[in-house]
Amino acid sequence: MSWIIFDYGEVISSRTEALPKLASTLGVGLADFEPHYWGFRDRYDRGGTDLEYWGAIGEALGVPVDESTSDTLTRIDVEGWSTLEPSSLELVSALAVAGAGLALLSNAPSSFARHAEKQDWAKLFKVRVFSGDVGVAKPDRAIFELLLDRIGAEPGECLFFDDRQSNVDGARAVGLRAHRWRGAGPAQAEV
Repeated sequence: MSWIIFDYGEVISSRTEALPKLASTLGVGLADFEPHYWGFRDRYDRGGTDLEYWGAIGEALGVPVDESTSDTLTRIDVEGWSTLEPSSLELVSALAVAGAGLALLSNAPSSFARHAEKQDWAKLFKVRVFSGDVGVAKPDRAIFELLLDRIGAEPGECLFFDDRQSNVDGARAVGLRAHRWRGAGPAQAEV
């Protein structure tokens, strides 16, 4: 069986628009907040807890973050990443109906993974791997090998889409056929 593997953020979903709300929740400006949001994200996506992530951002900004504030920020962040791209969902739904083996490989914290698993769209994917659950993230070789093991496929049997070139390069290094996500239309032509 061949597999089609999708990233989530900015492929299945739109880019988050929650950053201004997150910044205002901490009482800081967006320009001060955003570099830390992305700067600490890799550790969060590799299994860091919600409180560790938001606490690190708060510390960098000189704003204390307790558990309650962390929970609020996590909720806003999860909501921010929950807006789906209609054309992407349409493509994935059509592939699922056609019987394609679909997998999701996302650099995302465990808190987002727990939310995602409850969504109807998640059922379209036979296998879902979230980096926060496994402690490794794209573009590391280990996460692609873990996915291949879970789906029981050889790299050449897999087609992978991601919006980041570094992740595409990481997938190719393991032997997957991989393409930079440029929208559902171009992806459909590759499928």
